[in-house]
Amino acid sequence: MAVTEAPPATRPPAAASRTGAAAVTAALVLLVAALAVVDITQGTAAVGPRQVLKALTGQADPGDASVVVASRLPRMTAGVLVGVVLGIAGAVLQAVSRNVLASPDTLAVNAGSYLALGLVGASGVSLPLLASSGVAFAGGLAAAAVVLALSGLGTGTVRLVLAGTALALGLNSVTEGLLLLFPQQTEGLYQWNQGSIGQNGFDGVLQMLPVALTGLVGLLLVARRVDALALGDDAARGLGVPVRATRVTVVVLAALLSAAAVTLAGPIGFVGLCAPALVRPLARRFRGLVRARAVLPVAGLAGAGLVLGSDVALRALVPADTAVAVPTGIVTSLVGAVFLVVTALRLRDTAGAEAPDRLRIPSRAAFVVTVAALVAAVVGVTLAGVLLGDTKLLLGDVANWAQGRAGQTVTFVLDTRVPRVLAALCAGGALALAGTLVQAVTRNPLAEPGVLGVSGGAALGAVVLVTTVPAAGSWGVAGAAFGGAALASAIVFGLSARGGYRQNRLVLVGIGMAAGSTALISLLIVLTDPFNAVKALTWLSGSTYGRTTADVLPVALVLALGLAVAVARRTELDLVSLDEDTPRLLGLRLPRARLGFLVVGVLLAATAVASAGTIGFVGLVAPHAARALVGRRHVRVVPVAVLLGAALVGTADLLGRTVIAPAQLGAGLMTAVIGTPYFLHLLVRSRRAT
Repeated sequence: MAVTEAPPATRPPAAASRTGAAAVTAALVLLVAALAVVDITQGTAAVGPRQVLKALTGQADPGDASVVVASRLPRMTAGVLVGVVLGIAGAVLQAVSRNVLASPDTLAVNAGSYLALGLVGASGVSLPLLASSGVAFAGGLAAAAVVLALSGLGTGTVRLVLAGTALALGLNSVTEGLLLLFPQQTEGLYQWNQGSIGQNGFDGVLQMLPVALTGLVGLLLVARRVDALALGDDAARGLGVPVRATRVTVVVLAALLSAAAVTLAGPIGFVGLCAPALVRPLARRFRGLVRARAVLPVAGLAGAGLVLGSDVALRALVPADTAVAVPTGIVTSLVGAVFLVVTALRLRDTAGAEAPDRLRIPSRAAFVVTVAALVAAVVGVTLAGVLLGDTKLLLGDVANWAQGRAGQTVTFVLDTRVPRVLAALCAGGALALAGTLVQAVTRNPLAEPGVLGVSGGAALGAVVLVTTVPAAGSWGVAGAAFGGAALASAIVFGLSARGGYRQNRLVLVGIGMAAGSTALISLLIVLTDPFNAVKALTWLSGSTYGRTTADVLPVALVLALGLAVAVARRTELDLVSLDEDTPRLLGLRLPRARLGFLVVGVLLAATAVASAGTIGFVGLVAPHAARALVGRRHVRVVPVAVLLGAALVGTADLLGRTVIAPAQLGAGLMTAVIGTPYFLHLLVRSRRAT
C-alpha cells in the first residue's frame, strides 16, 4: 500500500496547483468582465444599463446606441488594452531585472515618450497615430536604457527608483518648457499627459492593437528564457540562455507595450508597478503561476482590473459631470503612491549609513575666499535680475526708483521685478538650508525636501487654500504650506523612523509621498473652480511670477531664523550628523535635537514653496557642493550652501525671465534641468564606490 499511496502523495499538489492557477485566472477574467459591464453603464449621458443592453442587442434609440458604440465601448476597450499591456510590461521588467519596483513608471518610459512627442509637436510636424507610437517607443526605450545603465540590473531597488524619478523629473521639465515655448504646436499635449482612457471611436484601439499583440507574442516567445533568468545569470548561462540578449529583447518589447499604452491613453501611472505586485502572492501560493507564460496573462488581467476598477470607482464616487474631467491616470497614481509606501515599509532595508565622503579640509583662507566669491556671485545675480528682463534698465533707474524719483514705467517695472528677485534668492537660500539640516539629521546624502515629499506636501497645503479661499493672503498661504509640509514630513519621517531612517526606506517613502501629493494636487485642481488652476499651477511650476513684497516676507523671516539656529547650534549639528553613539556620550539629547532641526527644515521648505513654488534639487545640490568646497563642518557648510542655493535659484529665475522674453520659464523648470544631471552623477559615483 505504501507504493500505491506514494504517487497520490506527490501528485495532488501539482494537480491542485494547476487547478488553483486556473481558478485564479478564471476569477480575474470574471472580475474584469464585471468591471467592464459596469464601466459601460457609467457616463455623463442618461444611458443606463437598460439602454446599454438595448444598444448591444440592436434595439436602442439611435442616440443611445451612438453613445454606447462611439464612446463607452471604446473607453472600456481602451481600459482593458492599456491595463493588460502595462501589467505584462511591468511583470516582465521585474522578472528580468529581479527588482520588484521596476516598471514603465520607475524606468522613466512615460517621461521619455512624453518628451519625444513634445519634440515632434514643437517641430510642427503632424504624425498619424501609428507613427506617433513609433516616436513614443523610441523616446521611452531611450529613457529606460539610461535608467537601467545608471542603476544596473539586479541591484538595489532604491537606485533604480531614484534614477528613474530624477530622469523623469528632468525630462518632464524639458517637455513643460517646450509646452510653454510652443503653445500652439503642442496644444493638447498637456491634457494627454494626465492619462485618460476616454476615446472617440475605435480608431485608436484598432491601430494600437497590432502593436500590442506584437509585443505580447514576442514576450511569450522568450518566456522560457525569462524563467531561466530567474535562476540567476550563471545558471541561465549554464542552460544556454544568452543573458544580455534576452534582457535587451525583453526591455525593447516591454517599451513597445508601454509606448502603445502611452500613445493610446497617455501615461496611466503605476499600473505596471502594482499589477505584478498583486499577482506575486498568488504565485507563491499556486505553483502553476510561477512560470512566465502563466503569470504574464494573469498580471495583464490584474492590470486591466486596476484600470477599469479605478475608472469605475471614480465615476461611482464623483458626480458624472465632474468625473469626466478627471483623468484615470490621477486615480491610478494615487493607488500607486500608496502601494509604493507600503512596499517600502515591507522591503528589507539592509543599507546602512554611507561612509562619509573623503573630503579635504580647506584652510581658513580658502573658506573666506569661497564665501567672498559666492557673495560677489549673489550680488551679481541680484543686480542682473533687477536690471535685465523684458525691459532693460540701468543702475541710475534703480537709484531713482529707490529715492522715489523714477518715472511711471520704471516704477512699475521695478515694483514687479524686485520682489521676484528677492523671492528667488530667499527661496533658494531657504531650500539649501533645509536640505543641509535634513541631510545632517538623517545622515542621508540623498535626503532633501523635494525628494522626501516635504515640498510636495507644502504645495498641496498651499493649493488647498488657494483653491478653496482664493482671497487668502501671503501669511495664510505660508501657514497652509507649513501645515501640508508638517503633515507630509510627519508621515515620511514617522514611517521611516524604525531602523534609524535607513536610506532605502526613507527615500522610497518620500518618493511615494511626492507622487501622492502631485496626484492629489491634480485632482484638486480638476475638481475645483478651473479659474483657480492657473494660480495653483504657478506654484507647481516653481515660478516667481506675480510675487509681491508681502509674499517674500515670510520666507525672509524664516530664513533669518533658520540661519540663527543653524549657526548657534552648529556644534550640535556636527554631532548629530556623525553617528548614534557620539552625541549620547557627549550628553546631547539626540531625539530632541533631531526634532528641533527637522522642524526648522520643514518650516524653511514650506515658506520657500509658499514664496516661489516647488523648486526641486536645490536642497540636494547646494549642500553637496558646499561640503565639496569647504569640508564637513557646518559652521562653514551652512553659509556656503545658503549662498549657493540663492545664486542657483536666482540664476534660474533670471534665465527663465530673459532667455525667451517676453515668454517665461519657471525657476523650478530651470533648476530641474540643472539638478537632474548632478543627481544622476551622484548616483553613478555612489555606484562606483560600492
